[in-house]
Amino acid sequence: MSRITSLLLFALLATSTAAAAQPAPAMPHEQPALHALAHAPSEVELRATITKLVGFGTRHTLSDTTSDTRGIGAARRWVKSRFEAISRDCGGCIEVITPSQTFTGKRAPKPTEVMDVVAIKRGKRDPNRVIVMTGHLDSRVTDVMNATSDAPGANDDASGVAALIEAARLLSKQDNDATLVFAALSGEEQGLYGGKVLADYAVAHGWQVEAQLNNDIVGNSQGQNGVIDNTHVRVFSEGTKSNETAAEADYRRYHGGEVDSPSRNLARYIDRLADSYLPDFQVRMVYRTDRYGRGGDQVPFLEAGYPAVRVTEAHENYTRQHQDLRSEGGVRYGDTIDGIDFRYLARVTALNAITMAALSRAPAPPTGVDSKGALATDTTLSWRKVPGAAGYRVHWRDTTAAQWQHQRAVGDVDHAVLQDVVIDDWFFGVSSVSADGYESPVVFPGYAGSFERSPAAASSSAGR
Repeated sequence: MSRITSLLLFALLATSTAAAAQPAPAMPHEQPALHALAHAPSEVELRATITKLVGFGTRHTLSDTTSDTRGIGAARRWVKSRFEAISRDCGGCIEVITPSQTFTGKRAPKPTEVMDVVAIKRGKRDPNRVIVMTGHLDSRVTDVMNATSDAPGANDDASGVAALIEAARLLSKQDNDATLVFAALSGEEQGLYGGKVLADYAVAHGWQVEAQLNNDIVGNSQGQNGVIDNTHVRVFSEGTKSNETAAEADYRRYHGGEVDSPSRNLARYIDRLADSYLPDFQVRMVYRTDRYGRGGDQVPFLEAGYPAVRVTEAHENYTRQHQDLRSEGGVRYGDTIDGIDFRYLARVTALNAITMAALSRAPAPPTGVDSKGALATDTTLSWRKVPGAAGYRVHWRDTTAAQWQHQRAVGDVDHAVLQDVVIDDWFFGVSSVSADGYESPVVFPGYAGSFERSPAAASSSAGR
């Protein structure tokens, strides 16, 4: 063998060895712990919670706050006691707080204290990053100012409160790198006041809210039109950020981002989790902040610059919402517990628990995501690395596609070049992946898709 041949063979061997020594890029994979959560929610626990809440007669925001058996005060104290019991069972892992503000408005003519009941499970490695689940505790009848008549509020929204208490119970003994927050809000029916209380608290305490999952009306599977659907849930998400500036809107209108706010990519994330872990339960993404002409406690979070979605049953029955208890024309009106499908509510609870667990164990979404490729046949994506990420994936899809269609793991780097993928024809994004295979939501380039709270939002909230 000649010396030149020997050198060539040595070089090839060295190159092969070096390539073999390179670790494979971090890739997301299915998690047994999330599969276990899919079957964990207890219908018995959910029923017990709603039964107790209905038993307070009314939970109207303007109702009695001193009675131990009736009104919003008794309901708040009971929810606080439930969170405290869950905390005792996990060795004190949960802190319970009751932030409040006093409001006066069209539906609160006299100064009224609105108090939320909030359970906080601090993250082990990234405690300032926060995943929030909410439902509203207050109820109402036909007259929004009637604070004395029975207003059971079984589905609107004892169902959401039951789901978040059960999610807190299930996740209390599991690991989470980011902080988990479970919040029973008040004042929703009087003006989304409870959502504002918690959003303001988050701003004041520097929470980096990655997601708010607002569960409102999630326990009924039969619509007013008689359609029964116990296999779908709607997830509403805003298309563009509530607080973008005029300059940001101009850039977004020209370059894209109308369907790629962080809230919208959070909805896509929830949809994919359902596909992987709840094959009998599907997410229907709705490209709207909320139902037509209506609102919920995700709105104050969006106004504060945080990603947020609304989770709501597939088919609503309006005879059970905001109604006096009565029978007319053979129709029973009122939001009573017999309208709850507890198996359906358990599936909604599972979806929330899986989402919170996955988000809290994944790294934070990448920051500073940017894309370049004008007058080129390749597209270059860049980003800033985030703590806890072992690698990153780049994503792209047709501009008219609802979900990300193509993905590529690119390793622990801060940029990637997609050869022969023309920037004009696709939308792009980047996600971070942990060493154990948990993936963050996808981040669309620029302000339109950033999960970071903007200075504009900080300034706006400070003046509220």
